[in-house]
Amino acid sequence: MILKAVEDANSHISAEEIYAQVRTYYPQMNISTVYRTLELVKELGLVTETDMGDGRVRYHCMGKGHHHHLVCEKCGSIIDMEETILDPLWSEIERKYNFKVDMKHLVFFGLCAGCRT
Repeated sequence: MILKAVEDANSHISAEEIYAQVRTYYPQMNISTVYRTLELVKELGLVTETDMGDGRVRYHCMGKGHHHHLVCEKCGSIIDMEETILDPLWSEIERKYNFKVDMKHLVFFGLCAGCRT
């Protein structure tokens, strides 16, 4: 049920949001069960955890693909950014510094189009 909540989420979801959803079906469940289960499915490689800079870790299903994030500092919206957009940067770092980047997660902070107007 916890993994399904992550899979069904339209965006990155926090443990607290998962807990609120699961409790509607299993009122006896406590949040520590959610945290333990999330840690297990993370270790199994089924989900990733991301810190979007707001103090809450968020989870994302690995089956939805690897990507990076653009976070609006004003409204908090999160935009998924395709990983391949950064390929030229990784190639240049490898060429110039002889260093192979293994980027698991990257967040860019700024202002979304709606907040800039």
